[in-house]
Amino acid sequence: MHTTSANYRSEPVRRPDGSSINILVVDDEPSLTELLSMVMRQESWDVRCAYNGSEAIRAARGFRPDAIVLDIMLPDMDGIELLPRLRAVLPGVPILFLTARDSVQDRLIGLRAGADDYVTKPFSLEEVVIRLRGLLRRSGAAHTRPDAGLVVGDLTLDQETHEVRRAGKEIRLTPTEFELLRFLMHNPGRVLSKAQILDRVWAYDFGGQSNVVELYISYLRRKIDAQRKPMIHTVRGVGYTLRPAG
Repeated sequence: MHTTSANYRSEPVRRPDGSSINILVVDDEPSLTELLSMVMRQESWDVRCAYNGSEAIRAARGFRPDAIVLDIMLPDMDGIELLPRLRAVLPGVPILFLTARDSVQDRLIGLRAGADDYVTKPFSLEEVVIRLRGLLRRSGAAHTRPDAGLVVGDLTLDQETHEVRRAGKEIRLTPTEFELLRFLMHNPGRVLSKAQILDRVWAYDFGGQSNVVELYISYLRRKIDAQRKPMIHTVRGVGYTLRPAG
């Protein structure tokens, strides 16, 4: 594990009302939770630690975290099993998985289970904080300075309230789906490559794999284009584009 450096620090990330961000760390390694807690408190975040799934569920109910850092391997239950139970308590909370498993298939299993991002051990503390900042921004838990709402055809996106509507009907998106759609709507009609999407939405190269982009594009299509004229299009060999339904 690498220690964090001071040179990446930026303005503190806080809730829109100015109060401190709450982070729940779920891991059974006390030395790791101590290090994560230390670096997150340097961000002026409030941190609560849980060392098994049962403690995590109780903490989720009482602490009401804005984001959760969740180890896949826990003593009483698998993180994959725990994740939906946490989401039942806090439906919109972004979750960052920690794991020693580094295969692409394991990463996709975590994402399909509902995780918003994935960090493989060993990792740098700086990397975890950067990923959490991104998740907090996407979920709307952190204060942002949004531009005006985005409109493409009959699709609207409010960057402040995170409401998405098509033809007036509300569409519920996960934080990562929202960020992907926002990137597409900032570039209507432009073909965006998988590499560009990875860099903008995930802010890193996801193991050199494009699978995660294809996965989340499919999620968006089910919600945005379901039983409607399609707005999200694939340009084979190039990438994806969003344009008003013809």
